[in-house]
Amino acid sequence: MIGSGWRRRGVLAGLAALPAVARAQVTARGPVQANWPSLVSNYRYPDWFRDAKFGIWSHWGPQSVPEQGDWYGRNLYQQGHPQAEFHRKAYGHPADVGMMEVQNRWTAANWDPEALMQRYVKAGAKYFVSLACHHDNLDCYDSAHHPWNSLRVGPRRDIVGTWAKAARAHGLRFGVSNHAAHAWHWFQTAYGYDPEGPRKGERYDAFRLTKADGAGKWWEGLDPQLLYTGKHIVAPEGLDTMKAMGEWHDDHDGQWVEHGPAGDAGYATRWLQRQVDLVTKYQPDLCYFDDYELPFGPIGLAAAADYYNRSIAKSGKIDVVLNAKQLKPYARFGLVQDVERGFADRLWDEPWQTDTCLGDWFYKRSLYTEKRYKSANDVLQRLADVISKNGNLLLSVPQRGDGSIDSEEERILDDLGAWMAVNSEAVFGTRPWRVYGEGPTQLAAGMQNENGFKGFTEQDVRFTTKGDTLYLFFLKAPSAPVTVKALGLKAGRVARARLLGGGDVPFRQAQAGLTVTLPKGLGTVPVVRIDGLRRG
Repeated sequence: MIGSGWRRRGVLAGLAALPAVARAQVTARGPVQANWPSLVSNYRYPDWFRDAKFGIWSHWGPQSVPEQGDWYGRNLYQQGHPQAEFHRKAYGHPADVGMMEVQNRWTAANWDPEALMQRYVKAGAKYFVSLACHHDNLDCYDSAHHPWNSLRVGPRRDIVGTWAKAARAHGLRFGVSNHAAHAWHWFQTAYGYDPEGPRKGERYDAFRLTKADGAGKWWEGLDPQLLYTGKHIVAPEGLDTMKAMGEWHDDHDGQWVEHGPAGDAGYATRWLQRQVDLVTKYQPDLCYFDDYELPFGPIGLAAAADYYNRSIAKSGKIDVVLNAKQLKPYARFGLVQDVERGFADRLWDEPWQTDTCLGDWFYKRSLYTEKRYKSANDVLQRLADVISKNGNLLLSVPQRGDGSIDSEEERILDDLGAWMAVNSEAVFGTRPWRVYGEGPTQLAAGMQNENGFKGFTEQDVRFTTKGDTLYLFFLKAPSAPVTVKALGLKAGRVARARLLGGGDVPFRQAQAGLTVTLPKGLGTVPVVRIDGLRRG
């Protein structure tokens, strides 16, 4: 199902074809070279990232406007898909009104970045990430190399730059996420047609629109083919059922690949120019690539080396984080691996990150009306599990198209803030203990598997440590005494056990473990501080 690799010859030719000024930018001088051995040998995980533990992500863009969830820009062109049916009713047929029109409806009219940042800081965020460009190929910043950007389309504002200013004013580290490497195959549905119904066979907007068609319209001077990326994998004529069309797209352009389009090396080189422009302008502390390892082979390596060398030039060391997914052994220590909506089943040697979302990646109204968001308890259980295994948690809080968040999200964030006010010492600046924890719940390692999770038990505990202090997170508040086997007498003698936000708690230590009795009626993820043990 998943593809990988790249067309090396075409990408290298594209890199060589870059204008001299752009090539000089990409090959910023420094010790890091554009190959995996150099990335691995030079990279060191920043202490700020290891201390931060918890970040909040504004995974926000024009696909939030319909309030129908993730991948709207692709799915609106797939007849029979719920998002496609919504689009036809709300906006019109995609031969007439496609994703570019939805992008221009992104107003951000009620966006208050200062108020949101205050709430995120109170909820415990130590870093903040702004979506810079999703698969819908709109740059949400002042882009020098891509005219389809948020200063010319939609809100007519520098979204990334505004977020950066707000985050840094509150002392947070700032990051960006770049998903544009996949736009070229993700958007090929926009070149299709309805295989059934009254407009059967009529090609959608991407297939027919040219720059000249914009004369006198809001998008005058913009070329729709730059947005939709061009006719790389166009559905053939003659598909006459929605099932046949869906299967064709699944087989041809629905693959998750890290190479560029055949015969168009320019797509990858334009991506590189946009990426270098992004990190040069906003100097992010973290850059998230929605890619398996790095996109476009040598060009992805050039982008990574450039990012690291710019950090060295600025601070004398690599003080940034570059996220990517599914790292193979040769890449493992050259980036910070991200596990999307998934779990780790062990304590990692190196820092890593998992990202998840309160709801869907782009705002989905039904999750609000049906009260199906993750709760604060869900988030905090996940945070405790991740940091005990040497990871960080990046949490997306979906925003409506107008930039606001809903009352349920506000309540969840406020609940997180109330917990952090009591328990933050067990989170920030801590490190894993000799084991991550214990309990009967066995988590399956991997991405995109959190929906199958059945929940933790009262016996599931996780550990963090700071100096000679050990913290015990009870993932589900216990109604009876719990024996922690890892804290038997051989681990060292416990001098004191104290509930954060409360007082001393009774305990009994034996060879078999430490039995702790917590007060009844405790709420979300209680934490006990253990003194008297040396760090393992």
